[in-house]
Amino acid sequence: MHRRRLQTNLKEQVSPLREISGRCTPAFVASWGKGEPIIGILGEFDALPGLSQKVSAKKEAIEQGGPGHGCGHNLLGVGSLGAALALKQTMEKNGVKGTIRYYGCPAEETLLGKVFMARAGVFDDLDAAVSWHPMNANTCWGTSSLAMNSFKLNFHGVSAHAAASPEQARSALDGVVLTDVGVNYLREHIPQEARMHCVITNGGMAPNVVPAEAQVWYFIRAPHRDQVEGIYARVLDIAKGAALMTGTTFDVDFLCGCYDYLSNDAIGKVVSAQLKKIGGPKFTEEEKTFAAQLQATLPPTAVEVMLRGWGVSREEVGDPLSEKVSDNLVSMNKGTIMPGSTDVGDVSYITPTVQLTTCCLPLGVPTHSWQSTASMGSTIGFKGMMVAAKVMALTALDLLTQPQDLAAAKEEFKKATGGKKYITPLPEGVVAHS
Repeated sequence: MHRRRLQTNLKEQVSPLREISGRCTPAFVASWGKGEPIIGILGEFDALPGLSQKVSAKKEAIEQGGPGHGCGHNLLGVGSLGAALALKQTMEKNGVKGTIRYYGCPAEETLLGKVFMARAGVFDDLDAAVSWHPMNANTCWGTSSLAMNSFKLNFHGVSAHAAASPEQARSALDGVVLTDVGVNYLREHIPQEARMHCVITNGGMAPNVVPAEAQVWYFIRAPHRDQVEGIYARVLDIAKGAALMTGTTFDVDFLCGCYDYLSNDAIGKVVSAQLKKIGGPKFTEEEKTFAAQLQATLPPTAVEVMLRGWGVSREEVGDPLSEKVSDNLVSMNKGTIMPGSTDVGDVSYITPTVQLTTCCLPLGVPTHSWQSTASMGSTIGFKGMMVAAKVMALTALDLLTQPQDLAAAKEEFKKATGGKKYITPLPEGVVAHS
């Protein structure tokens, strides 16, 4: 019954999203209820190439070279949907006023989904948004993340025989290489927390043929959106200089950009309270044994490195699996910056946003690994997902029924953003790449 009603409303909501990329997209919105407040629940779905893995303590692909859920997206979207369905049932049963929206957000790993959805305006009327991510611990996500631009520089030159007539050639590869030399010199003059990394995706086919075409793919990350924009402009200037030096031309294929994540402490307090009320997942001895077996495949220092980053002991967080609720993880607290990026950041600059994490993989196991895929596909991941679903449903219910908590979240958001409206990081004309 509940699924059917959500699907009925989904048909009404999905049509505006068809223009996100100029073609039909797997992004969607399902809505239930009426009036305000409007609370969004973010449900991501994606996979990672080459991480196909059985629920096994040894590396064993289901399909060689196939994709896998090394970041828990098999759990993430489903857990969020569970929260939405439970909340709908509670609202219906108790006559709770307001609207809930479930957002189906694709392509998080390439930071596409929510950014293009944000440009389409689907989050604009939300009063707040709730999300989660499978991790190694049970806590509220208070840390920020890095804003990012992803783009490719395509250099165009003139081909010729590298030995017989090099004077007739203009090497596109030289343009790429000189650009990267310039970018390496730029590293000295960017914020310490900023990151620039690249791969040459096309450097030519043979040494005796001067490449007429070459391509380099860059990620630029920094703690704040305006810092990314400044570094990006300087990289383009470097590319212009490289093109001038080599007698080549270049164009930019801008793939995506995203904001840093702006956590909301007011809703975070609600999440922490609900998480402590529910408690962390409870694991069986069999699950703990499996977790320990996965840990044994890691480098010897993996667990200690994670604990050092969190600033806690094994006993405080739980080993090999965390059953405790932790609110003292240093690297997850306000004021710290996660070295990665997430498109949840764009939502967080549109509406007050909160995220939580629950234990879905053993202590020390990194995401984007085969060990993570194995754990996410096991009952360990399922139990963490169920805790997250309950906490998100209760948090959203609080925001619907406790106006003072929502008002506090909005006031904090207004101060944090300075009242500035969200501006898409996507240049005009950019479409989503499949």
